[in-house]
Amino acid sequence: MDTSPTKKLRIAAGGLFALSALAFAAAATALSVMFDWPDVLREPAEVVLPAFTAGGPALVWAWFAAAWTYGLLAIPILLLPASLGLQGNPALKVATYAGAASVLLSLIGFLRWVFVVPALASTYVAGDEQTQAGVAAAWTAQHQFGGALLGEHLGQLLVIAWSVAVSIMILRSGILPRWIGAAGIITSGVYLLNQGDILATAVPGFPVWDLAGLIGSTGWGLWIAALGISILIKRSAAASPAPTAQIHPAHHGIA
Repeated sequence: MDTSPTKKLRIAAGGLFALSALAFAAAATALSVMFDWPDVLREPAEVVLPAFTAGGPALVWAWFAAAWTYGLLAIPILLLPASLGLQGNPALKVATYAGAASVLLSLIGFLRWVFVVPALASTYVAGDEQTQAGVAAAWTAQHQFGGALLGEHLGQLLVIAWSVAVSIMILRSGILPRWIGAAGIITSGVYLLNQGDILATAVPGFPVWDLAGLIGSTGWGLWIAALGISILIKRSAAASPAPTAQIHPAHHGIA
């Protein structure tokens, strides 16, 4: 029985990729049912804050679950190079840093709903007209900074860059099934189109494809699960291509 460190890392990385994808999908479904997420993100304060208060503690815990099920993704991202025997690959190393940073930024975006929004929502609901105007301004500021900028714009761009880098590495080396690499590039490209919706919050009239977020994020989540499963069932290193191919950043768009 193969109990080598690399085999154990593959099991850990593959299992955590699949687990985080499935757990986050469950948490995201709960948020969709309880709070009309993600559509509610584009609603004004007078819609979002009363709805948040009406959700009660259960909604706060749903956001907490969404945050940390997504945050779990940082662990397999960091384990991936060593689990595939590619820890010496400089491009994959840069991509790994980008992927881990993206999870941190998205985590900040999610956890706003646990540590920032509850106080704003309760003050808004209990306040007079002047108070509500002030809270609405504060809501918009934190929502654009912590949500649109950090969580959605930077977080998504960095995780897309990581996904494309990993996908190209798979296509070039054959260390995992090449269809995983092809699917990663396609889903990442669709997910990238969701940036139009994010940029439209700052640049009115920016072109938006309404389905990009739903199709892109769902497809990307399925790809993460498939990546994890493919790592879990990967044959031993002796039966796999030697992981010596070097991938230069210029080949996959990572600077």
